[in-house]
Amino acid sequence: MQRLFLLSPAHCGGERARLVFRKEADFDLARRLRSEEGAQLGEVFSFLSGLYFRGKLTYARAYARPPEGVPGVLVITPNRGLLPADVPVDLAGLRAFARVDIQEDDARYARPLRRDARLLAARLDRDAEVVLLGSIATGKYRSVLSEVFGERLLFPSSFVGRGDMSRGGLMLRAAREGRELEYAPVLGAVLHGARPPRLAAM
Repeated sequence: MQRLFLLSPAHCGGERARLVFRKEADFDLARRLRSEEGAQLGEVFSFLSGLYFRGKLTYARAYARPPEGVPGVLVITPNRGLLPADVPVDLAGLRAFARVDIQEDDARYARPLRRDARLLAARLDRDAEVVLLGSIATGKYRSVLSEVFGERLLFPSSFVGRGDMSRGGLMLRAAREGRELEYAPVLGAVLHGARPPRLAAM
């Protein structure tokens, strides 16, 4: 069965982003973002978000089963719809991300996301699974993607009740152990739940 993963984006206006935007920034990632080649989107968001995005990216790469010619791991962006995790981004592009607040009623965000989601849906089998690795507690990802994918849009059921760091650790562990998580449809899902027990140290 075809299975793709859609990753929610990192926050592009936080403390780590300010480190990258500093003119004096001289670490490797900052230098590459200022170059013509840029840096891979997945790497940039992993730096900005830390454990959570790194967990999503590692997990998605381990379990994606896309059809030929379709990326198995796509990242939701603030203003450019869905992009492959390995697409290059430069500092100007990152600044443009930071200027858009991700809300379902902001056309700068929702219009390109809806466009790319529809194009993707047209390339998938009817029984393909599209797994959202991100929060379903608000409508900012859920509303647009559910509109397009309907019952094919899934999420890891063990996300309910967990914070971002716990989700990141859970996905890293699952990828390392070769144990894929169980998924549930986003439509009709319980959006909030009791906090699960803390993960044991690895």
